[in-house]
Amino acid sequence: MTNKVYEYRVLNKLTQEELAKVLGVSRQTILVMEKNKYVPSLLLAFRIAKHFNVSIEDIFTYHEGGNDAQ
Repeated sequence: MTNKVYEYRVLNKLTQEELAKVLGVSRQTILVMEKNKYVPSLLLAFRIAKHFNVSIEDIFTYHEGGNDAQ
């Protein structure tokens, strides 16, 4: 799974810390998610999409058969 969290965060002029605070997670969670080394829970994915007012599919892309992060 890959994501566009970084792109949406930068377009909205947010720091990792600011986004983390809004979502109720640590800055480190945002960092590893942006590096595609962490797949968020479905609840967190929904929170991210809702925050940016887009669908989950706009931010997250599933690649079947790939090496998904744990």
